Amino acid sequence: MQKYDRSSCWICAVFLTLAARLIAQTDASDVLTVTDANWTLILQGEWMIKFYAPWCPACQHLQTDWESLGRQSESLGISVGRVDVTQQPGLSGRFLVTTLPTIFHAKDGNFRKYVSSRTIEDIQAYVEQKKWAMVEPVPGWKSPPSLLMSGMANLFRVSVCIRQIHTYLTNTLGIPCWGSYVIFAIITLFMGLMLGLMLVLIADCIWPSRPKHREDKTVVILKEEVSEEEVEDILMEEKGTFDLDNESKRVSGDESTEEEGAMSDGAAAGSDQPPSEGAAESSVRKRKPQAQNTTEGR
Repeated sequence: MQKYDRSSCWICAVFLTLAARLIAQTDASDVLTVTDANWTLILQGEWMIKFYAPWCPACQHLQTDWESLGRQSESLGISVGRVDVTQQPGLSGRFLVTTLPTIFHAKDGNFRKYVSSRTIEDIQAYVEQKKWAMVEPVPGWKSPPSLLMSGMANLFRVSVCIRQIHTYLTNTLGIPCWGSYVIFAIITLFMGLMLGLMLVLIADCIWPSRPKHREDKTVVILKEEVSEEEVEDILMEEKGTFDLDNESKRVSGDESTEEEGAMSDGAAAGSDQPPSEGAAESSVRKRKPQAQNTTEGR
């Protein structure tokens, strides 16, 4: 009888353990694990999503209440999800998660960050009483489906890959930390040069350069030639005006000498007596400067 009682106790214990595991599995199945592959499911319907990490004490403290919320999800008319940021760095970047645990409420693609108490009663009241309607949703440019947040998700993935490569170089290959930093610096410079070269080639293909320098030079030469011709024309015109002035002065001088000669001849013809020596000398003196003026005019 004692052996029978002991065996029955062992059977009951095993049965209870299996039942507890089954219950835990059913509870866990009520909370959907959200990943990069299925995160678009939360864009439809009403969701409560938790971002956590296995090593976070606050996340471990919230785990029981979150599983209880998952069991009540059907009665509340919502879906409950969770995201492990250590396994899904892209989603943590897409939602811009900076603290753990972080809870989001999603309603038909509109996301609101839950900042109230994390007890199961407050979370239920937040959903049942629709307290989320009094909270402003995340702006469109910070919304997870936006292009900016998609780029942020890719950036978080790249950062995780870099950290994994650094860990592999230092722990597995035994390279010192400064050596790993030098390797990453060289790779960064090389990628920057290649990216700059690609951008230059693309810009040259889209907006090809035109040989404008030769045309500009020819235009400048033509302008200079025209300017020299204009200067020569101006000089010729000035020279012509100067010659005309000299000719006019010369003609006026000749006319004045002719008039003076006619007057002197008339005076001599009018007088019957021959001119005296003093008059002859004065007439000679007058003629000499006139002759000098005519020679200067010429």
